Amino acid sequence: MQNQDFSSIESPAEAVAAKVSVKPLETPLQKLPRLPWATIVLVSFIFGLIGGYVAKFDRVTPWAKMFIGQSARTESSDAIDARAVPSEDQSVVDVVDQASPAVVSIVISKDVPKVRRSPFGFPFFFNQPLPESNPEDGGSTRQTVGHGSGFFVSADGYIVTNKHVVSDRGSEYMVITNDGQELSATVLALDPVNDVAVIKVDGDGFPALTLGDSDRIRVGETAIAIGNPLGEFANSVSRGIISGLKRRVVAGVSYGQEEVLRDIIQTDAAINPGNSGGPLLNLESAVIGVNVAVAQGAENIGFAIPVNQIKRAVDEVRRTGRIAVPYIGVRYILLNEEISQQAGLSTDYGALVQRGERLTDFAIIPGSPADKAGLVENDIILEIDGERVDSEHPLANIIAGKQVGDAVKLRIQHKGEEKDVMVKLEERMEQ
Repeated sequence: MQNQDFSSIESPAEAVAAKVSVKPLETPLQKLPRLPWATIVLVSFIFGLIGGYVAKFDRVTPWAKMFIGQSARTESSDAIDARAVPSEDQSVVDVVDQASPAVVSIVISKDVPKVRRSPFGFPFFFNQPLPESNPEDGGSTRQTVGHGSGFFVSADGYIVTNKHVVSDRGSEYMVITNDGQELSATVLALDPVNDVAVIKVDGDGFPALTLGDSDRIRVGETAIAIGNPLGEFANSVSRGIISGLKRRVVAGVSYGQEEVLRDIIQTDAAINPGNSGGPLLNLESAVIGVNVAVAQGAENIGFAIPVNQIKRAVDEVRRTGRIAVPYIGVRYILLNEEISQQAGLSTDYGALVQRGERLTDFAIIPGSPADKAGLVENDIILEIDGERVDSEHPLANIIAGKQVGDAVKLRIQHKGEEKDVMVKLEERMEQ
């Protein structure tokens, strides 16, 4: 299988303004040639006969309309304006009308060292700050360094966005609402597993979106994305379909960092830099995903985090002010038939506990729940609370569905023998 290069939507680099070429609609009138008077009389006579004939009938025939133009029209301009929109288009319009007030733009700003430039307009030292440009010496300036999107999930100012949009602790974040309010935002919590963050602005009475059920969506359904592409076009709307489900991609976050996104939604609704954190909606105006990434070198391949992966995060932040993610503390490889045959194992499913490439990549994290329960390297975790561990149900996904403090029963294979082990889940701390 070929590897495909994926990039995240948002980059901390400043978005480039879109350039739009506008062509005037007006065209100059051409001077009409002068007609002989006899021709004018003849044409008038012919149109008079046609008009008299048409007047005898209650309705205008199609061929007569072609000749007599506007005088034969039975519709008024008001009737044309009230013409019905196709039902599916009307559904999309209704969703946009209802959802747009709850979608916000996020502006990222930061103190950036000033750069001394040459008389020719080129920066010295490839834009590297000079020694005297230390921010502490006043040699810096506040600049916009990025943009993103988000949406209200409560009337009291809680907003969901992507973690990579608001992960820079040295930046400040401003939320711009659909009606133009500029509000300072506080980052409350970053999910250590998913690319999700919850931020908050002061105030009340904000319009909030309904969180739907991403387990019920089907390939081919209509999908509507709303966001702030390129940091220039706030509350832009794009429409497409659900192209695929349960995708797994590796997204580049920034500066060579990568993040694995699992079980995410693929859509062909146009998603661009700046759309990060915006909602993906269905025709019921419910959020089914959070837009997160696009495929490089391709067209109309975008991805969104299923909304069911963020519901608990939102609830926990509102209840406790933080996101608590459970873990057991093992490093593992998911088994399949090919891997099992190569390794000479007796089972073709489960999670094989294995150390990583570096010496510090322990198979069992010291002091973790797995360590306390006695798991060791080369154990195979077959089931968790009776649910089989395989490629369709990875260990990480099963654990993510539990709560911190839950006691779970692991069915493991230890030195060729199967046995049950009880493990109490603890909170995974952000790295």
